[in-house]
Amino acid sequence: MTQQAVTHGRWSSRLTYILAATGAAVGLGNIWKFPYIMGENGGGAFVLVYLLCILFIGIPIMMSEVIIGKFGRQTPARSAVLMSEASGGGKGWAVVGWSGVLAGYLILSFYVVIAGWALAYTWYGFNGVFEGRDPAQIGELFTGLNASPGPLMAWSAVIILGTVLVVGKGVRAGLERAVNWMMPALLVLLIVMVIYAARRGDFMAAFDFMFNADFSALSWNGVLIALGHSFFTLSLASGIMTMYGAYLPEQTSVVKTSIWIALMDTMVAMLAGLAIYPIVFANGLEPGAGPGLIFQTLPIAFGSMPLGQLFGGLFFLMLVVAAFTSAIALIESSVAWLVEKRGMSRMGAAFTAGFGIWSLSLLTVFSVTGAPWATVSLWSDISITLFDLLDYITANIMLPLGGLMIAIFTGYRVRKEITCREIGSVKSIYAIWRISVRYVAPIAITLVFLQLIGVLGL
Repeated sequence: MTQQAVTHGRWSSRLTYILAATGAAVGLGNIWKFPYIMGENGGGAFVLVYLLCILFIGIPIMMSEVIIGKFGRQTPARSAVLMSEASGGGKGWAVVGWSGVLAGYLILSFYVVIAGWALAYTWYGFNGVFEGRDPAQIGELFTGLNASPGPLMAWSAVIILGTVLVVGKGVRAGLERAVNWMMPALLVLLIVMVIYAARRGDFMAAFDFMFNADFSALSWNGVLIALGHSFFTLSLASGIMTMYGAYLPEQTSVVKTSIWIALMDTMVAMLAGLAIYPIVFANGLEPGAGPGLIFQTLPIAFGSMPLGQLFGGLFFLMLVVAAFTSAIALIESSVAWLVEKRGMSRMGAAFTAGFGIWSLSLLTVFSVTGAPWATVSLWSDISITLFDLLDYITANIMLPLGGLMIAIFTGYRVRKEITCREIGSVKSIYAIWRISVRYVAPIAITLVFLQLIGVLGL
């Protein structure tokens, strides 16, 4: 079986593609990360800058990824090569696809561990474990979960097994069927949580915090964080949108679907804030509590609120669903590559990729459980866990560089008539896209990259 002979599946409709791509974009970044970085950077002003970045940077880069996949109809690296050759270029541009697939694979290796935390907390919530516990006891609950590798390996294995079984069934029987019920379920759970938060929490304080723009509370560093998160939250430069674009029906509008995906992803992030902050403010908690907001701060509130057992469980179930829709997207490119390049069956490729993810996830498991060998010294005075190193390399180096390469490739290397045909929109929209990928996105991504590695000294 050659690469050229492989015909991958297609989404059955535009709506299914939008649900699948939105499910890929909607994940822990929306529900876990976005609320706390918004809290750390002043609320409403941060949201406004974030939305502008989504519009002028996130959507154009997403469109670029989708047209690469739609043109080649193969895995990201192969599609990039086909597009490059059609433009008179060489095979070296395969790096545009490979970098994303590798980044996505590495991200998934620690993503499943965090998803495992959410699954464990779903069990805790429905079983009333949060009830009557003070902050110290909630902290001990999280510490206990990470005290030994066994529980983390088990919870992560459940996430990996579910991911493998879904992806192994193929595009329509697996991916499509899963997102067709999981995405509506996620939205229903999120709306239920917003209603609960409005009734039991301080909804007006939360609304004012999120949408009252106080630019005095937003630093230049906060602007760059908003820019970076707008890029990362859409799952760009991780191979997902290129692979999903390869399954896109022929007559589907790249522009309209990309806008819908960005809108739905942003809506979920906003709803997550409205579900979390009323509870935070009503219980006198700190909105900028950092990563512990979800796993160590909110359980305190759920443990003392009416119906906290039910809604605490539902909240973390929602987090699991969001994580799962992203997990199946992150592994899809590597599974498709094994089918395309190695001639494996879908299920065999899924289990092979899944075993690799499980093996890599052990680096994160042993990092958070405090294994001495899982901490490395980069310099004489700096030590970092393998988990933090993976997180840093992927989020702060691989994804920004991947996005930069995508923008340069589609903006400069690919012939204008090809991108114009694939985008297939009116001249004014195409002109905006081209300016964004040639000038706006590369400059903005470079600024984010420099800021994240500390070159700007911010």
